[in-house]
Amino acid sequence: MYKQFYNRRSRGPQTHRSYGRGNSFGARRIKTFDPSQIVNLPPAVTETKEYVSSHQFSDFQISDAIKRNIASKGYVIPTPIQDQSIPAILVGHDLIGMANTGTGKTAAFLIPLIDKVVKNRNQKVLIISPTRELAAQTKDELYSFANGLQIYSALCIGGANMWRQKEDLRRNPNFVIGTPGRLGDHIRSHSLNLNYFESVVLDEADRMVDDGFLPEIRQIISMLPKNRQSLFFSATVNEKVRWILQSFVTDPVTVSVKSGDITANIKQEIIRVTGSNSKTEELYKLLAKSEFEKVLIFGRTKHGVQKLSDNLIERGFKADAIHGNKNQSQRIRTLDKFKKDIIQILIATDVASRGLDIPNVSHVINYDLPESYEAYIHRIGRTGRADKKGVALTFVG
Repeated sequence: MYKQFYNRRSRGPQTHRSYGRGNSFGARRIKTFDPSQIVNLPPAVTETKEYVSSHQFSDFQISDAIKRNIASKGYVIPTPIQDQSIPAILVGHDLIGMANTGTGKTAAFLIPLIDKVVKNRNQKVLIISPTRELAAQTKDELYSFANGLQIYSALCIGGANMWRQKEDLRRNPNFVIGTPGRLGDHIRSHSLNLNYFESVVLDEADRMVDDGFLPEIRQIISMLPKNRQSLFFSATVNEKVRWILQSFVTDPVTVSVKSGDITANIKQEIIRVTGSNSKTEELYKLLAKSEFEKVLIFGRTKHGVQKLSDNLIERGFKADAIHGNKNQSQRIRTLDKFKKDIIQILIATDVASRGLDIPNVSHVINYDLPESYEAYIHRIGRTGRADKKGVALTFVG
């Protein structure tokens, strides 16, 4: 049994480490815990002045066509990470960018890299993401910023057709976006040659290491050309990723715009229930309320998530599920329906909590308890994004 204690300095529950199979980095796991220790902890927020951007997007020295695409999305003033990163990337610096989730990091590197390709069509860019969903989301963002510019990309992720990805790579795309495991597959099958990539992005680096991709990342970095522009984005930089910095970037510019704990914009509450029937009935009552406009529900198992989705659909709710038993195309279609408000409720295992930018999620519900404090923070971070308010509810039996 793990001994648990509450560390007031770190503002989070602590456990002894587990080094079980499938977790070579010893991520903390909590077998049992008092949910009061993870709900409504005082956020570590300091008083900060409102950020005043030094630029508008129209000020940046980028292609007019890119500026038109930015304007068509309604963007005028860059976020802090964009305001500080884009000028440094445009002049060719390596960069370490640290910012909270939901602050516009993807656009911070895509906009200057697209401009780089527009000015030199021989440029090749590699973007490495921790999850399939985040990689697909990055490709969608690429298309929106590069609309009409005839810039081509290949998406290399697991759970999708390997042969089709090889065909995309044979077309010599300017952007290759992928997860470490599938990129490694293409390297070993000689369908991806890293010698020609002059720009490389490591996105959500801390999560990739936590998810066990260290061997693949080490291999990819060792095969990249030494003369390159390297961009490193992460919410945190700890000892587990520090070696990546040493081998990945050269004389980097560091941009840090973290603004306190991500839970500052999230109201957290516990819903106490007894028995499985009481739990499901309480969920139905909550979801019937008008304020539950766009809801992300987390469950522990693939079977349980699918069963709950089926039950909600039978009750007349607009719902769907994503989990490991669904193939990648099914998961992408479901996420797209949720983003476009075709469905009101998405039920998911923790695959959905990593790095996804799903706009306007009003509520996150932990139907099943997360396995750790870190998992809890990743889950509830899907609401309260981009300075909006959100609500996180945790069911406790």
